[in-house]
Amino acid sequence: MKSLKIVTIGGGSSYTPELIEGFIKNYPELPVSEICLVDIEEGKEKLEIIGNLARRMVAKADLPIKISTTLNRKEALVNADFVTTQFRVGMLEARSKDEKIPLKYETIGQETNGPGGLFKALRTILVILEICQEMMEICPKAWLINFTNPAGLITQAIHKYSPFKNVIGVCNGPIGMQKQIEQILESDASHVYVEFAGLNHMVFAKNIYLDDENVTTQVIEQFCQQIDQQGLKNIEAVDWNPRFIKALNMLPIDYVRYYWQSDLMLEAQLKEWNEKQQTRADVVKRVEQELFEIYQNERTDEKPKQLEERGGAYYSEVAVNLINSIYNDKRDIHTVNVLNQGAISDLNADEVVEVNSIITKHGPIPLATGSLPLPIRGIIQQIKAFELMVIEAAIEKDYDKVLLALVTNPLSRDDHRSEAIINELAEAHKKYLFN
Repeated sequence: MKSLKIVTIGGGSSYTPELIEGFIKNYPELPVSEICLVDIEEGKEKLEIIGNLARRMVAKADLPIKISTTLNRKEALVNADFVTTQFRVGMLEARSKDEKIPLKYETIGQETNGPGGLFKALRTILVILEICQEMMEICPKAWLINFTNPAGLITQAIHKYSPFKNVIGVCNGPIGMQKQIEQILESDASHVYVEFAGLNHMVFAKNIYLDDENVTTQVIEQFCQQIDQQGLKNIEAVDWNPRFIKALNMLPIDYVRYYWQSDLMLEAQLKEWNEKQQTRADVVKRVEQELFEIYQNERTDEKPKQLEERGGAYYSEVAVNLINSIYNDKRDIHTVNVLNQGAISDLNADEVVEVNSIITKHGPIPLATGSLPLPIRGIIQQIKAFELMVIEAAIEKDYDKVLLALVTNPLSRDDHRSEAIINELAEAHKKYLFN
C-alpha cells in the first residue's frame, strides 16, 4: 500500500494527541508514513510540546511514523495526501472576546453561534482560502478535512470562493448524538442507523432505526426521561421541555438550545459571568493549561483522560475514519458537511449541508433526505442565509454587510445593539480582520 503523508494545520492544538491516537489505532488500514504538524510563531512552544508527545506515542506503538513539526506551511504541504485543519485565528484569547463582549449587551456569547461565531468566521475565511490556494499549487490531489469552526460555514466559503474542491467539513456533533442514541437503545453502530439532516451545529436526528425498525418515537420517549439530557461537554445545557421534543419528534443537536432556549441559555451565561467572572473560554484555558503540563511530562506517552474535558470528543474517530474511508474507497456512510446537490430539497444544490454521505475515493456522495420537516425548515433556511451573508461580507470586507448578516441571525436582539456589538468586536479583533 502507498504510504501517506498527513499535514495538520493547527498542530499545536490540545486536540492533536487524540488525532495521533486515531492514526496509531488505524495504522493496519491506513499506513501513515509522516504526520507533519504545522502552527504559527505564537503557537511554537505548544507545537513542540505536542510534537514530542506524538513521537513518544508513536514510539510506544512501535510504528514507523515520522512526526515532524514546522512553522512553514508551504513546506509542510509538499507531497501531502491529506490536510486537516483545526486552527483558531487569535487563539483562545480571541474566543474569550467572542464570548464576553456580546454578554455586555445581553446577547448570547458563543464561539460558533451568533456574534461570536460570526467574528470567528470573519477571522478564518480569508485564511482558509489562502490555504486552499496553496494546496492548489503544492498538493492539488490532496484532500482537505476541515475541522475548523464554524465548520459548515468555512466549508461553504471554500466551495463558493475557491477553485479547490477536494474538501469535506467535519464535526464531532453527529457522532456524539449517534453514541448517545446507541446508549439509549443499548446497542451499537452495527444495528443503529441515524438519518441526520440540517447544517453544522443545526443538525437533527430526523429518523432513527434499530435494524429494520424505525424507533424514533421510542428513543425520544426515553431521551425525555433522562435526568440529564446534555450530550456535549462544551455546552452548559438546560433540559428540553419533554412535550416540545415529543411534538418535534426529532432529536436536535445541543447547539439548537441557543436558538430555542435563548433566554434560559443567556440567563445561565450571565449568571456564570456575574458570579464567577468566567465564560466557557476561561474554563477551556484552565483545562488546556493542565493538559499541557501533562503533555510536557516525558513519561506521558498516550492521550490523557483529562482531554475529554476539553470538548471535541470523538474528534479522531471522525477525522481518521473519514480519511480511512477515502483512502480505502470504503463507500461507507459518514455524516459530513458537503455540497447539498439535492440531498435537502429545501436548499440550493450549491449550499453546504450536514447530511449522511457515502464516502468514496472520489469524494462524498450526499444521501437524499427529502424536504425538511416544517418545524425546522424555516430556521435552517435562515441560518444558511446568515452563513452566505457572512461569507460575502468577509470577501468584500464590508462592515455594513456584517451588520446585515448579524441582524438576520436569530440570536440578534435588535439592529442598534448588533451594531454596538460589531463595533466592539471589530476593535477587539482588528489585528486579524480584513488585513
